Amino acid sequence: MDPLSDVLRAVRLTGAFFFDVQATDPWVAETPWGPSVVAAMLPGSEHLVSYHLILEGTCWIRLDNEPDMQLVAGDIVVLPHGDGHVLSSAPGLRRAPEMQMYRMPKDGRVPVSIAVGGSGTASAHFVCGFVGCDARPYNPMLAALPRVFRLGDHLNGPLGAYFKFALAESRDSRLGGAGVLNRISELMFVDAIRRYLENLPADRNNWLSGLHDPFVGKALTSLHGDPARSWTLESLAKHVALSRSALAERFNQFVGQPPMQYLSSWRMQLAANRLCSTTEGVAAVASRVGYESEAAFSRAFKKAVGVSPSQWRTRQRQSV
Repeated sequence: MDPLSDVLRAVRLTGAFFFDVQATDPWVAETPWGPSVVAAMLPGSEHLVSYHLILEGTCWIRLDNEPDMQLVAGDIVVLPHGDGHVLSSAPGLRRAPEMQMYRMPKDGRVPVSIAVGGSGTASAHFVCGFVGCDARPYNPMLAALPRVFRLGDHLNGPLGAYFKFALAESRDSRLGGAGVLNRISELMFVDAIRRYLENLPADRNNWLSGLHDPFVGKALTSLHGDPARSWTLESLAKHVALSRSALAERFNQFVGQPPMQYLSSWRMQLAANRLCSTTEGVAAVASRVGYESEAAFSRAFKKAVGVSPSQWRTRQRQSV
């Protein structure tokens, strides 16, 4: 499994399309800060990613300390870090978010069709979606993504097709529709990340760009392919055909930490996933991620997240 697919699997993506919005001038819609609504929108998720597809018309998006950005039909805008933001018919408009909207409806039916704005002409039709995922113990993908990114001219491509299919599915009210919509939402997010990765500038140095580097990419693939192996810097360097010092320097340049520290962090994410999704004992989880000693694993886990493995499991299950 390639590292990106491995991360997407291990951070437990949960998606949903929430709003199908028809807007007439003048209008403004403000989305609150992700941590303030994630538990109500996607119970059991720790982190909230927002995204929007503009189906018709134009609008503006604003984040604090970022320049206003105009969006046109076919644009998809993704906010990986859950920043509060404003969509509006013109720059500078503000309105307090309606917090009661940002929760899963009692009947579980989404997306919810809503109309915003005044009595002017129709100016935009857009879809709002959200993805929940783990941010802790370690999600290298999130750290590599900017506060906001836009993918243009995708209305008639695969990403646009996901949204159109989701809207059709929601209107047909067929059995199993909720599950289908959730999977489509997650697929859309994954495809957006892939397209963002494909268009990264050549001079960008982060975990995502490291996937394309011939040495760092191979090292990441090796670590993700066999995380329980007793890797050392020497064995990993030999595996990727590079000297230890060169690999350490290159890996740190892209990933921001040495290879063995990265492996330790990733093992904690895998362990957290197993603790939440299985009934395996702590000793079994420790063995799966490369620890011979349950005590050593428990110490490392508590250092990473602040609580013991059993306490983490209890807290995560109580949040669902």
